[in-house]
Amino acid sequence: MKLPFAQIDAFADRPFTGNPAAVIPLDTWLDDSVLQAIAEENNVSETAFIVPDAEGEADYELRWFTPAVEVALCGHATMASGHYVLTCEQDRDLVRFRTRKSGMLEVARHGKGYLMELPAYAAEPVAVPGLLDALGVRGETLRHPRGYDLTVLDSAEAVLAVAPDFRALAAIGDTLNIVTAPGRDTDVISRVFAPAAGIDEDPVTGSAHSVLAPYWAQRLGRGHFTAYQASRRGGHVGCELAGERVILGGKCVTVIEGEFRL
Repeated sequence: MKLPFAQIDAFADRPFTGNPAAVIPLDTWLDDSVLQAIAEENNVSETAFIVPDAEGEADYELRWFTPAVEVALCGHATMASGHYVLTCEQDRDLVRFRTRKSGMLEVARHGKGYLMELPAYAAEPVAVPGLLDALGVRGETLRHPRGYDLTVLDSAEAVLAVAPDFRALAAIGDTLNIVTAPGRDTDVISRVFAPAAGIDEDPVTGSAHSVLAPYWAQRLGRGHFTAYQASRRGGHVGCELAGERVILGGKCVTVIEGEFRL
């Protein structure tokens, strides 16, 4: 069996930046064990699989797998999937995806890039046992029950200096661990760690901004702000809080096209 394959750098304006995602279109769903094995073989943060939506509620169904697990929401691979579809279908300006655990998601053309709509997740202050010690920091901690922990530090320098104990961080649970502070060249800076999902540090995480947007919109007193995720690859994200939705802006670059052979 030969499957079309693309690897796309999301939240990137040139190759080797942003977050790579594999996108594989299917006619029908393969067995979950095969989807997981493909994602493990690809060995990027997420592999996205899209299938035409037989129910007609959206254009495509969409699922995401890390090399280790299926995830409930992945922003950068959603944007990469939108880029893939809108590149293949030039007469279309918007694509709508139906997901299993995060509802309907949309990606639309916007200038030379895209706007993506995700749910907004407002985290609440809570003490997370072991989190600050695992991160090696002192700061404010917040949590959203869908699996997001947010730690707020005083400065961009403090975010850049974080050196987690990944084994201790993974032991806390399968959560996305976000560290953030006011930025230097952008309004907000962040880093994201997910060792329990097989990813020590994620390069640029769209779903993390589902949590960052409500927090920073309230703290900054405005709905729009700029963000930078400061991984080794790095990536810029435009953020807008629109009620119960977050609208993220960014660009994508296709770096590999070919066939995946089973």
